[in-house]
Formats: sequence, C-alpha cells, structure tokens
Amino acid sequence: MAEEVLSSGFALAWPWLLLLAPLPWLLRKLLPASPSGDLQALRVPWFGAVAGQQAGWMRRPWLAMMATLIWLLLVVAASRPQWIGEIESVPVTGRDLLLAVDISGSMDTQDMFLNRTAVNRLKVVKKVAGEFIQRRHGDRVGLILFGSRAYLQTPLTFDTETTATLLDESEIGLAGRETAIGDAIGLSVKRMRDDAAADRVLVLLTDGANTSGEVQPLQAAEFAARDGLTIYTVGVGADEMMVRDFFGSRVVNPSADLDEDTLRTIAEQTGGRYFRARDVASLEKIYEILDELEPVESDVEIIRPVDELFFWPLGVAFVLAVLAALFSIRPFSGRRLTA
Repeated sequence: MAEEVLSSGFALAWPWLLLLAPLPWLLRKLLPASPSGDLQALRVPWFGAVAGQQAGWMRRPWLAMMATLIWLLLVVAASRPQWIGEIESVPVTGRDLLLAVDISGSMDTQDMFLNRTAVNRLKVVKKVAGEFIQRRHGDRVGLILFGSRAYLQTPLTFDTETTATLLDESEIGLAGRETAIGDAIGLSVKRMRDDAAADRVLVLLTDGANTSGEVQPLQAAEFAARDGLTIYTVGVGADEMMVRDFFGSRVVNPSADLDEDTLRTIAEQTGGRYFRARDVASLEKIYEILDELEPVESDVEIIRPVDELFFWPLGVAFVLAVLAALFSIRPFSGRRLTA
C-alpha cells in the first residue's frame, strides 16, 4: 500500500489517481475543436442517414451522465479501493515440519482398533496424525506420501487444515505397493534444502522395511544430517494378531517386516528419536511427545488483512458501458439505403 493504515475500514491504495477525474472536461475545454471542413475523401450517397443516427448522441442528457459515471467508476477502480480488516496475530515459529506417511500395501493390515472396531493401520494414522497436524499452528507443515515412490502431496504451508484434509484423502497403494523409505527422506531433504527456517523437522512413519526406491535409507539419512534436518521415525503395527486359516486360529506377528534397526539408526544420525506405535493409544502418546520435543512457540506476527475491491466499480462500469452502447445504437429500420 502507498501508506500505513492505522485503522480498519475503507481506504484507497492510490488516492492520487482521483485527480484524473476532471481529465475529460479539461480536454474538452482546452483542446481546439476538430475542423469541420466540407472536403470529403469519399462520396457516400447514404452518408446522411448514418450521420443522422450518430450525430449528437452526447447531447442526450442521460447518455452524457452515463458516460460521466462510467469514467468516474474507472478512476475509482484505478485508485484501488480496499477494505482494511482488523489487526490479527498469527503465531510464527520459523519451523518447517514435514510429515512422511507410508501408504504402501502393508498399511492395509487390520491389526489396530479404533472405537473397538478393527481398522487398518492407515486409518489410525490418518486420525492421530491429522490431529497432530492441526495442532501445529504457526509451523509450516507439509505432507509426503510414499510407497514404491515418494510424492509431495502438500508443500510447506501454514494451512494446516488443508494438509490434514489431504492426508485424510490418501489411499492405500496410491504411490505403489512397496516401501521407498530412502526416497521419502531424500525428497524431504530436497524440499527443505533451500528453506531458511531455523528448525527443520521430518516425522517419518512406516510399518515395514525399505523394499523400493533409488536411495538407501541410511545414505539419505547422511544427507539429512549434513543439511541439518532432524528426523523422528515412527514404526507402526501391532506385535500380535489373531488370524484364521484352514487349521483354525493362530497368533502371528504382523510387524515381522518392520526394520526397527534402520529406523532407529536414521533417528540417531539426525538428532531425532525412534518411536514404536503398537496401538492407537501409543501412537497418540508419540505425537504428544513430539509436541513437547518440538513445541509451538508463542511468538506472533501482526498482520492486517486487506481485501481488494477494485473489481466492483470496474464491473459496474463495464455493465453501464454495454447498456450505453445498446441504447445509443438505432437500427436503420424503415429507411432504404441505396448506392
């Protein structure tokens, strides 16, 4: 804006443009009239009929007033009318936080319970991690989904509600059925490499081992440590699960493929921690601990929202111009023009 606005309400960003309002009147008064002359470059037998239709259209008072109003509306639109809102405080921490969530085929294992109903692992992660994201007001939060490949679902943004919504809309196998942990870390390093945030954090959640991708997890962890990216790893999945087969029921370990050693090493190399989530309660506790380890600061940034209103006078001017054009044109009905 051209100047600081101390109070809320209506304002003009470029009020000096209002000085252009009398410009048409000044031009009409100061510039000499065009010579009338009787010379004609081309003789048109029906010129009189055309001239009669158009001559003196500005002499119609209502049309002249409409043209004046259109000009004034254009000047007002050019001066950028705005509505200045009340001062708002936005919490800012200077922290960038990425959440990398495994959506491979194994996340469809139904070894957890939500409201006493057996559900798959991803459904539990959506609920708990979604609540965690929405608590991070003041952080820029992003979302990476990975399976056989890693994809950036949401770039770093203060819009935590949208990030949580996109996590909730994720589906098993959307990024492939295998698990590319190294690629997820590598993508996180790439996205945060040019960020100027003081704290850069990755929370990586998986239920398996690295079975796909172009980058090995420990190699990616070295890159992360070199760039100052802290990684908290979370291994999800129950230790016991009752399954039925041809011989009856038996207890199995649905998390047998979870590579806890690698996840623990990744966390240690980058200054983070490894957590084990065996049920909903333990996963909720992990995210509470993460809130304590990476707290949301109380620093705030003062902003004043500004809504641009120029399109209102501009739109009215356009409608009036169309109406003036329609009412000023009269068809040559009842007159026959001959060459």
